[in-house]
Amino acid sequence: MSIQSHLAELERRHQALEDELSDAMAHPSTDDSTIAGLKRKKLQVKDQIERVRLEASETVH
Repeated sequence: MSIQSHLAELERRHQALEDELSDAMAHPSTDDSTIAGLKRKKLQVKDQIERVRLEASETVH
């Protein structure tokens, strides 16, 4: 998988988690642990995106 396609997949996953989190927060019946789990997953994906970008910039330079 190329770096660009990997980044694109991670960004899609990040957006999907953002959408899921927004939906969960809009429903009062969603418990706090579910919201915390979604936030944690979203942050992990964001960290992956940053790592891939950093690795890509290091291989270019």
